[in-house]
Amino acid sequence: MTPLLRKLLGINWALVITMYGLLVFGVFSIESAARHLPGGGEQFANAQKTWILIGSGVYLITALIDYRWFRWLGIPMYVVGVGLCAAIMNSDSEVHQITVAGLSFQPAQLAIASGILMLSWLLQDLPRLGRMIPKVGWLLEEPFVKVGLVGVLTGIPFLVVVKMGDMGSALVWIPVALVALIVSGVPFRYLSFMGFIAMAILPLLYFIVLPQASERGAARIDLFLDMLQDKPVDTSGDAYAPYNIAITIGHAGWGGLGWMATEEHGSMHDRRMIPVNTVHNDFIFPVIAEEQGFRGGLLLISAFMLLLVICLFIASYARDPMGRIIVGGVVALFFAHIFENIGMCIQLMPITGIPLPLISYSGTFAVMCMFLLGLVQSVWVHRKPVRVEAVVEKEEPQSPGLIISSDVR
Repeated sequence: MTPLLRKLLGINWALVITMYGLLVFGVFSIESAARHLPGGGEQFANAQKTWILIGSGVYLITALIDYRWFRWLGIPMYVVGVGLCAAIMNSDSEVHQITVAGLSFQPAQLAIASGILMLSWLLQDLPRLGRMIPKVGWLLEEPFVKVGLVGVLTGIPFLVVVKMGDMGSALVWIPVALVALIVSGVPFRYLSFMGFIAMAILPLLYFIVLPQASERGAARIDLFLDMLQDKPVDTSGDAYAPYNIAITIGHAGWGGLGWMATEEHGSMHDRRMIPVNTVHNDFIFPVIAEEQGFRGGLLLISAFMLLLVICLFIASYARDPMGRIIVGGVVALFFAHIFENIGMCIQLMPITGIPLPLISYSGTFAVMCMFLLGLVQSVWVHRKPVRVEAVVEKEEPQSPGLIISSDVR
């Protein structure tokens, strides 16, 4: 059996089926959600199919290549991702995209994918690097060095993305950093100390740093807190989206109004009560909840839960720390996106511009999600250590005879 065929037969099909099930469900949801946009929902659904085909090639190639080779992509991807984020840091764009060679994408997604690769590579190789440095190399194995490394690698893009005004993509770095610290073996006392420090400086960040970095983000948090406390808000102004989205989800009941529900069925989406320009990406969950009801939303969340559980199962079989950190980072990234996207629609989180993985119309983000899941699949396919069969030459035993010295006296 050839190595390629062995890898193909060793693919985790539960991960593949769950991923494509979500992608197919997303295509139907996009077609319904984008039906009021120029070109109609079919145009956006077909475009999403094209991105899925591209992502399928990326997924297959990534899954069949040993994930350890991707460490060499970490540095260039990280530098390019953070550099592109810095390039649009002071722009007034609300979509936080950059266009290169006619292709528009969000550099924040590239930065966080490369950040996961960088963290997994460096946190694994720190002890090896420490053994190469005499006398002071032992310092690299100390937990505070891991904490500092994770802080720098995640803190720089976090601040850059906050300055961009993309609070949703910035918050994703927090669970990724936390999971990297836990999986890399940082003691609980360090994590507890950092948690207490974070709680102590949180008021300073909220009242001083955040208004200076992102006025829009601070206003959204204030609006969320006002609505949480039942304070009067302007439902025809800033509170228009969160107010109508919550009503859209709540009025559908158990069974929902049906796919492509119209205004005659009581559809708020058909009445354009959900922001039309972002309903097919950031606000696609209210459309799903309205059309499929509580049971549809529950099945969607259950499918995401199954996907994450399969990834955690794969992490337990990883052959090295790099594999475990990669899978842990991907799980943290997906969980943060799912929690933020659904949470902002049911008033558990402030409104943030963040897509729902594998479901929202997101173009390059769909390909990036499939690339990350391809890395998870690669961890599973290459979970067994490579066996190196050493060829030992058979030496003829020396006869226990008289040892004759060449030194003649």
